[in-house]
This record gives sequence, C-alpha cells and structure tokens, in this order.
Amino acid sequence: MGAYEAAELIKNAFPSEVVSITESHGQVCITMNKERVRDIMQYVHDEPELSFHFLVDLCGVDYMDKKDPRFEVVYHLYSMQHGMRLRLKAPVPEGDLAIDSVVDVWAGADWRERECFDMFGIMFKGHPDLRRLLMPDDWEGYPLRKDYPLKSDLGDKEWSGYKEVVEIAKRNKAYEAR
Repeated sequence: MGAYEAAELIKNAFPSEVVSITESHGQVCITMNKERVRDIMQYVHDEPELSFHFLVDLCGVDYMDKKDPRFEVVYHLYSMQHGMRLRLKAPVPEGDLAIDSVVDVWAGADWRERECFDMFGIMFKGHPDLRRLLMPDDWEGYPLRKDYPLKSDLGDKEWSGYKEVVEIAKRNKAYEAR
C-alpha cells in the first residue's frame, strides 16, 4: 500500500472529516477538520494497515491575508513498518485557536505542541503541560505570527526583561577578550 491508498483508507474511515487529499512533490497530504483530529490520529497510529507510529514533526502555519482560516496545524507522520510518509493538516480559525492534543497518541508531540502554542498561540486541548517553551513566561505575543512586529523597538510591547539583558551585556563587555 502506498501513501495515496493510505489516505483513501483514512477518508473511508472518516468521510465527513477528510476535506481533501492532494499530492505535491511526491508527498500525499490530507486536509481534515480539526474537530476529530485526535480520533483520526489515534486511528492512523493503531490501524495495522497504516501503523504511523512515528510523529516526525508537528508545526503551525500562519496564512495571514492568503488563506482562510488563517492558521493550520501540520502533522508529518512516518510508518516504519510500511516505509511511507503522510502529511495531515488541520485548519484552525483565528476566532477559535484550539485543537485537541495528540500527546497521548505520540509522547513526542509534547514539546512540539508547546512550541506551536508558544510561537503561534494555538491552544492544544488536553495537553498535560501547555506553557511557553522558547519564550520567557512573561513574553507578550506570538513571534511566528505574520503580524508580529519585526523591528527591535517595540515600545510598550517590548519584553520587560530586554533592557535588563542589554544592561548586563554592556557591563560584561569589559570582560571580553581583546
């Protein structure tokens, strides 16, 4: 069985949840509704004909002004048993930035979901420890969103610890090798 046949098997199991199956550059991609993402992921993991036991990656995407809904969560899966890859995407609307966690299906989703939350603000319902991973706890905003300011002078949005870090760097400059 190839990846396209695997996608058809998933579509037959969840006909109202699979929105589309596409292929690009040799990789099959399933776009699905987010409402049953956890059930679909459990199915692709447990179904012997699929056996996608390895979550290669999970990431967020911001399509601001290009696509609606604006956000997507993308899952890259690999079946070692069958030697095939599959990409599954779940659109997440800006007004409801929440999707079910898949940590109980793949423990490796833990930090990937936390990173997606930290960088895009997408909440993962049922995640055991959803908190910032890369940014400080008091950071405001989500740096990988397309509308996040790019310049360093953010005014009132400036991270409160930034000035302290700059001052420490200035004081430590005296200790650098010349």
